[in-house]
Amino acid sequence: MSFDVAEHQMVGVIGPNGSGKTTVLNMISGALKPTEGRISLRGRNISDLPAQKIAREGVGRTFQLVRLLPGLTVLENVIAGAVYGYRRRWGREAEDFAHGVLDRVGMDAMSHAPISSLTYIDQKRVELARTLAGEPQVLLLDEWLAGLNPTELETGIELIHALREEGRTVVLVEHVMDAIRSLCDRCVVMSSGTKIAEGRPDEVLSDTDVIRAYLGDDDA
Repeated sequence: MSFDVAEHQMVGVIGPNGSGKTTVLNMISGALKPTEGRISLRGRNISDLPAQKIAREGVGRTFQLVRLLPGLTVLENVIAGAVYGYRRRWGREAEDFAHGVLDRVGMDAMSHAPISSLTYIDQKRVELARTLAGEPQVLLLDEWLAGLNPTELETGIELIHALREEGRTVVLVEHVMDAIRSLCDRCVVMSSGTKIAEGRPDEVLSDTDVIRAYLGDDDA
């Protein structure tokens, strides 16, 4: 399994359930260590670094299941991202920066709300804001659109599109093919832990091997 992500590019990683997509993000972010090969960031091997050091190198991520700090407010969650991110901010600087990031995801009006009061889409927005508050150089989004209703899905795609317009470098694991088509410069397709295709979304999604991986031999 090997692929490159150029600066300012959005690359999708797709494949059937259990194909290894989240495992790839876990290895990039340091949650898991690769048993062979290497992971490089701006030419530096980060494969052996612990997760917290990889975060300080500029890798930020969201998770399939939202992970927030339940005892804190919306603002406090995002401040935590600013304090422990790529560029550490403290005190009023961290608070002001967190407000700015919340405003970008449409959540600043709820900055003092407890996490427990939020809808699912708003929890996802806060997790994204907390990740962005760490000013990641590479952003990993793990099925960020999963579980959203059609209206929320439209909002979610718009938020990710805004990240693309900012020129961010993003690796996007996703099952929503409309998002892959509209957002990604390239996509990588996985099946059973291996890469079976890579290229532009329109090319890859019409590839016979990709269709077979999703639907089986009878429907390919």
